[in-house]
Amino acid sequence: MLKEYGFQRGVNLGGWLSQCDYSRERLENFIKEEDIARIASWGLDHVRIPVDYNVLENGDGSWRDEGFALISRAVGWCRAHGLNTVIDLHKTAGFSFDADEQEVGFFDSPAYQERFYRLWEELAARCAGDSRHVALELLNEVTDESFITAWNRIAGECIRRLRRIVPDHLILVGSYHNNSAHAVPALDKPADDKVIYNFHCYEPLRFTHQGAPWVREMDPAFRLPFDEAEIPADFFDRVFEPAVRAAKENGAELYCGEYGVIDRAKPEDAVKWYRMIHAAFEKYGICRCAWSYRQMDFGLSDPRMDAVRDELLPLL
Repeated sequence: MLKEYGFQRGVNLGGWLSQCDYSRERLENFIKEEDIARIASWGLDHVRIPVDYNVLENGDGSWRDEGFALISRAVGWCRAHGLNTVIDLHKTAGFSFDADEQEVGFFDSPAYQERFYRLWEELAARCAGDSRHVALELLNEVTDESFITAWNRIAGECIRRLRRIVPDHLILVGSYHNNSAHAVPALDKPADDKVIYNFHCYEPLRFTHQGAPWVREMDPAFRLPFDEAEIPADFFDRVFEPAVRAAKENGAELYCGEYGVIDRAKPEDAVKWYRMIHAAFEKYGICRCAWSYRQMDFGLSDPRMDAVRDELLPLL
């Protein structure tokens, strides 16, 4: 269904409406229509738009109309250039995958959960558009395994409410450990055939995040050439196996909403990693969305990738 609808190969618009300073300059100018046109020229079929709740809500929970307008405008740009859109709620009141943002309490708070449901109902009503062209990703990267029981319940209730508004849209749901493939089996069986299992893949982390200052116990000076990483040929078969098995058992499709290599790695080495994961995606029929279009330490459009981009794009 993902491939049929046009969600096979995409790229994230990270750092635009999420993980940013939320300045008017950022929100209005980080991504423009010409960027959407460029992505379409790359031969991709969709973009994923991470958005934080505070772009859409004021502190008291009232709506920020200008935030919804940004998403609607982006969906319009995508349609004009033949691309589909995943709307990803990257942060909700009371939870963020990034502990530094100090959003806590979501999984224990009925008030935060109700706010989450209401936000999704509003997003669906204002921005979802045509079910063939917009997919909805409920929440980015649930972290702790201890949250999964609550998360299954919350996701189920959110889907139930959304189906009153968007009965035919694809809805993406990921599991704990930041959407890890090994945690997909902990997800409840999909409520219907348009609920998709979502995972992220940055394995092995010591290669894809080499030198990342935000990774605990990672030396910022550490570098690891691909050929020295000693990644076995069946590496991604083993990484994907739990997710592939769970999807088959539960009649679900799989989508990889994030994957990529940090800009500390050599571009030529990044291509080698993309070639390996691409082969596994194709083997298992997994649709996917690379991280990320611009900057964010992973930028595929950044000048450093110019020399390898023609070789890289077919591997996304």
